[in-house]
Amino acid sequence: MKKTLTLITFCIMLANCKNNPTKEEIKANVVEPTSSIEAPFVWEGANLYFLLTDRFNNGDTSNDINFDRTKETAKLRGFEGGDLKGITQKIKEGYFTDLGINAIWMTPIVEQIHGGTDEGTGVTYGFHGYWAKDWTNIDPNYGTEEDLHELVKEAHAKGIRIVLDAVINHTGPVTEKDPVWPKEWVRTDKQCSYDNYENTISCTLVANLPDIRTESNDNVELPPQLVEKWKTEGRYEQEVKELDEFFERTGHPRAPRFYIIKWLTDYITEFGVDGYRVDTVKHTEEFVWQEFKKECDYAFAEFKKNNPEKVMDDNNFYLVGEVYNYGISGGQFFDFGDKKVNYFDPPSFQSLINFEFKWNAKEMDYEDMFKKYYKHLSTDLKDYGTLNYLSSHDDGSPFDASREKPFETANKLLLSPGTSQVYYGDESARSLAIEGAEGDATLRSFMNWNEIENDRKIKEVLAHWQKLGQFRAKHPAIGAGVHQMISNKPYVFYRSLQNGDYKDFVVIGLELKKGKKTLDVSKVFENGDVINDAYSMSSAEVKDGTITIDSDFDIVLLEKK
Repeated sequence: MKKTLTLITFCIMLANCKNNPTKEEIKANVVEPTSSIEAPFVWEGANLYFLLTDRFNNGDTSNDINFDRTKETAKLRGFEGGDLKGITQKIKEGYFTDLGINAIWMTPIVEQIHGGTDEGTGVTYGFHGYWAKDWTNIDPNYGTEEDLHELVKEAHAKGIRIVLDAVINHTGPVTEKDPVWPKEWVRTDKQCSYDNYENTISCTLVANLPDIRTESNDNVELPPQLVEKWKTEGRYEQEVKELDEFFERTGHPRAPRFYIIKWLTDYITEFGVDGYRVDTVKHTEEFVWQEFKKECDYAFAEFKKNNPEKVMDDNNFYLVGEVYNYGISGGQFFDFGDKKVNYFDPPSFQSLINFEFKWNAKEMDYEDMFKKYYKHLSTDLKDYGTLNYLSSHDDGSPFDASREKPFETANKLLLSPGTSQVYYGDESARSLAIEGAEGDATLRSFMNWNEIENDRKIKEVLAHWQKLGQFRAKHPAIGAGVHQMISNKPYVFYRSLQNGDYKDFVVIGLELKKGKKTLDVSKVFENGDVINDAYSMSSAEVKDGTITIDSDFDIVLLEKK
């Protein structure tokens, strides 16, 4: 998918720019803001909130136990009660709006295996959503179709997009309640060694995680366990009718991947979700994602055609891929060692999750990092995007594992070029080290609402994330615009964006002195301009090319009033 925005370009490439450009060089690239035009939503500059559906908020305690999932589990490896109603509750309360969030990515909500399994860390249920049993049904632990309709409606009413999570690579593990799918559907005999392209794709990720034969074009019958399940639930005929219509329309063979693609795109046409984060991308042939994109685009167009009153804007359907260990320095390519693959072109993903960002944040100062990201996004990744994160659900080496640097985390994540991914609890310093939890379970504790309510220090952290998040949401130039440093000491930079008739620019200062601070803004603002500092909520007039902000903070977020 291509950007609908046009970036302002420099006459000199950023990599060769002076550390302190002249006023004329700055003015040549700054666009005057257009206050009468509403800021457009731009995926490349979005502020996306990633949450585990089961671990965020429990809005309906009546659905906490289903399918007799009552075995004693290892710590944080069972269902904890979070659900769609809980997310909707926080949308209505304005929690996400206050945080400047304009997109929410939820872990998969499809029906999970009914049994539990021990992967070596104790009994685990599919609370995380990545162990599908039936792609056509929402797991009752998460809620109902009505709950998802309500969630999307309430989110869209507040300008928030909804991104679901797609798994095509594998089924859930085999348990006493969950038989293996037919051999025409899955392979179970070869485990990935990850040492080359072939040994990363045509194999199971781990033991007892059946691998869908995504390479196959052979016609296969429905798995008997699904046929039996659907007949018991009274919807077999309807599901088969819809499948017949899908295969007749597309001409695709009745191969395993196309069944799953059909089931996943139904959530687009039925509920109007805005995007998919795609799981385990590099473990599936790249042509699968081209096929998936085509069907997602078709489904999104159908939803818009059938529901014109629900259309938010003209953005395309959003696809962001998880290519594990992809980094922005690789540009459009991921290197398997024996083969490089482009997951952007031919058209597949608009963006990839950037596993490099946390290392850049640790090793680079603000300017070096911001400059690096702008350079990549305006050259080898032009027309595409990157999703930056500093902590996540399966990354055991987060940027700030001990939560000692929540303010720096916010600054680097929310002010960097590219799409920002806030992992639930980043904004509230939710602990990532839970005593007794093993492996990735320690990253997946329940959201710390009690601390948010009662801990003064946590409230201060949250307030910082809210200020930066709201400023980012108001100004798409922060994530999707031109970056240019104005001065090194004090560190001040600007971001500028033009998108059709909409023009946006902001000036940001970091690591400033607290109290009264006078900044030279003559290269951007004119004498007489009234400038608002969105961080301290104070205003000042530009005089003699400078602006003076008197605040107790070491940061300014400047915008023209």
